[in-house]
Amino acid sequence: MPAFKSDNFNDRLSNATKARQALMERFRNQPKPDDPAVQERLAQQKAIAEAREARIAERKAAKEAELARIAAEEAARRAEQERLAAEARQREIEEAARRAEEARALALENADRETRAQILDNEKRERALALAAEQKAARDARYAARKARKK
Repeated sequence: MPAFKSDNFNDRLSNATKARQALMERFRNQPKPDDPAVQERLAQQKAIAEAREARIAERKAAKEAELARIAAEEAARRAEQERLAAEARQREIEEAARRAEEARALALENADRETRAQILDNEKRERALALAAEQKAARDARYAARKARKK
């Protein structure tokens, strides 16, 4: 194993200069912007960026179309619900009208029955009064006949 060799100041200075020279050489050897390889790479990057933007626009359009479809389905569903609700309200109105008509007919029938019952009650009362008057007259006649027999 070699012994530890410490660098002196001049060695470090020359190493730093060599490193700077190598860095400058690498920079100078880079291709220029008008180089065909650089132009081709830039064209590829531009094509990739355009393709990416096209895919993004396509996804956005598909998403908007899907949202529009969902909105249309929701509107159709709401319209169907409103139609069903309107039909239910119409059925309720018709049912209420039918019940009101039945109630009116029943009320008329009850009123007719009550008037007939009142007429019958009045006739019964008149017959009962007439019978009571006949009975009183017969009783009075009997009473008078008894009084006449006693005299």
